[in-house]
Amino acid sequence: MLKGFKDFIMRGNVIELATAVIIGSAFTAIVTAVTDSIIQPIINSLGSAEVDGLGFQITDNKNTFVDFGAVITAAINFLIIAAVVYFLIVMPINKLTEAAKRRQGVDPEAPAPTSEELLAEIRDLLEAQKASTNGISGTGATGSTDTDTDFGSTGGRHQA
Repeated sequence: MLKGFKDFIMRGNVIELATAVIIGSAFTAIVTAVTDSIIQPIINSLGSAEVDGLGFQITDNKNTFVDFGAVITAAINFLIIAAVVYFLIVMPINKLTEAAKRRQGVDPEAPAPTSEELLAEIRDLLEAQKASTNGISGTGATGSTDTDTDFGSTGGRHQA
């Protein structure tokens, strides 16, 4: 039981995930400090002197202040973190994946066959199989059996 748990923990994916969570937490703290210390004061400067930031108060109670500055700061936090993650993690991994595919001989930009192309290929293979079966079995002059299906006709089917 403990050996299985040890194997699970020692797998690369779990260790990489734990490392990513720790680094992500530290990075979030840095971004929060930058936005709270630099960006939030700039946003608060847009508010009036008697207000703590950009927003409004619903009643005369201080606890009813709607602070748009905090929402804008959170959105800026998100955009900064998303941009850093994309440009420093996602883009390099995508480039490494494409390079690995090219080394294996797979063209990453080659389009996959469409459904119609695959269906046409299947139809052609079935017709070839039907023709070879009819030629071997000697079904007679008509060349048809009870299990034959006419894939070449347009009887309500779309042709590729």
